[in-house]
Amino acid sequence: MSTVAGGAAPPGRAGVAAFRKCPVTGLNVHRHADGLIKANAVAATVALLVGGIAAVLVLLTRWQAVHLLSAPWFYRMLTIHGMNMLIFFILFFEMAILYFASAALLNSRVAAPRLGWASFWLMVVGALLVEWTMWTGKADVLFTSYVPLKASPWYYLGIILFAVGALVVVGIFFATLVVARRERTYRGSIPLVTFGALTAAIIAVITLAHGAAIYIPTFLWSLGLMNVDPQVYRLVWWGLGHSSQQINVSAMVAVWYLLGGLTIGAVVLNEKISRTAFVLYVLFISMASAHHLLVDPGMGPSWKVWNTSYAMYLAVLASMIHGFTVPAGMEVGQRLRGYTKGVFDWLRRAPWGDPGFSALIFSIVIFGFVGGITGVTFGTEQINIIAHNTLRIPGHFHATVVAGTALAFMGLTYYVIPLIFRKQVAFWPLAKIQPYLFAAGMLVFSMAMTFAGTFAVPRRHWDITFTNAPFDMQFHPAVDLMTGIMGVGGLVAAVGGAIYILVTVWSVFFGRPLDERGGVA
Repeated sequence: MSTVAGGAAPPGRAGVAAFRKCPVTGLNVHRHADGLIKANAVAATVALLVGGIAAVLVLLTRWQAVHLLSAPWFYRMLTIHGMNMLIFFILFFEMAILYFASAALLNSRVAAPRLGWASFWLMVVGALLVEWTMWTGKADVLFTSYVPLKASPWYYLGIILFAVGALVVVGIFFATLVVARRERTYRGSIPLVTFGALTAAIIAVITLAHGAAIYIPTFLWSLGLMNVDPQVYRLVWWGLGHSSQQINVSAMVAVWYLLGGLTIGAVVLNEKISRTAFVLYVLFISMASAHHLLVDPGMGPSWKVWNTSYAMYLAVLASMIHGFTVPAGMEVGQRLRGYTKGVFDWLRRAPWGDPGFSALIFSIVIFGFVGGITGVTFGTEQINIIAHNTLRIPGHFHATVVAGTALAFMGLTYYVIPLIFRKQVAFWPLAKIQPYLFAAGMLVFSMAMTFAGTFAVPRRHWDITFTNAPFDMQFHPAVDLMTGIMGVGGLVAAVGGAIYILVTVWSVFFGRPLDERGGVA
């Protein structure tokens, strides 16, 4: 079955004039959906640029041989990097995916376009408030902002505004699904990609509810109006901090199915199985938040075991199902196109020069093997107590959120530019090698960081040599080698990220427009 709507039904009450017909997919794209997708995608790219600059500065400080920044600026850049990459870039892009997966894929109008634009600007204002506090040194509290670390009240207010805006977009997504069903703008059940986006939206509601439950009291605490217990803060905050990355996982897998169909005509082998796997995400994936609290004395052993053992593995099962069904669907799609010679002819003759396809493959492989294996092992109590707060942890989530989610979103961008922005992708030779550079750099970076963490290198300390400390700290000589390899890998990935931003920005603002037939105007 197809991952997109089976045939473009006539536009609903909005009228034909409010839609344009995509010459490639045949979808009727609502003009407000067009604009909202573009706006959120541009905002995501800006956040990626800011977060990427901070990433390079943090990298050149973690690389002990360079050790670029002073302690205050290291923690400042680490805060900026975390908020821009894990919240602003990812969530702005996911808002664009929600509009695409609802209005565009279902040939529907946006349920409340004015509210959609209001929520977008609310997210922008919130993000700018947070940026201002971080860059001016009013919020050097890192991504987790653990109490009793205190930032400016404007920092917490900015996060609240951003979260409210995102929650409104999720509501518009649900409403658009209802509109599409009532106005019969598609045939049959909603496509699998839309179902995956629905999963991400449901998890987003759970996530943002946790954010409201903890950031509103913390905002009042920053004003001196109430107290916040640090243990309660950590417990509730990780319902936001970790679950926000589970939104990424659901959206990323939906993008996998979409890119498989767009790049090589992949099929869905068993739609019921794939949909069931998405449901397992909704039911169990948020339980993984508990592995951030396994070394906390405030939580009992029975709570820790329940949340990080059998029930959590049902979410792992969901990822394993997608990890098999997506490549299998790609293989069947290729074989249906005639690539049937030998076991791997379908893979050998795949369009490796298409950056959408190469990004898809690298996202699946690195997320599944490096990110998946480290995530499951670090999520167990016995190993977590050893790995916690070492470089093994960021080594894991750079393989998932960055090499997995971000790479999938990058691959999708190469199709969003011609299909939504209606521009030709600029610097095509650079675009073709961009996923290779980014994936190779992130693979080396995350694995070197993970190996450095096995020697107990701390994940958040500005100076791992503890210069002028009242004690002597000596690491294994391999640590210098690992941090050096980590630095080189990170710089290669940064070059890949810079190429992505260059190609995206140039294509969107200065690229050659495409005509109604999809050719260069």
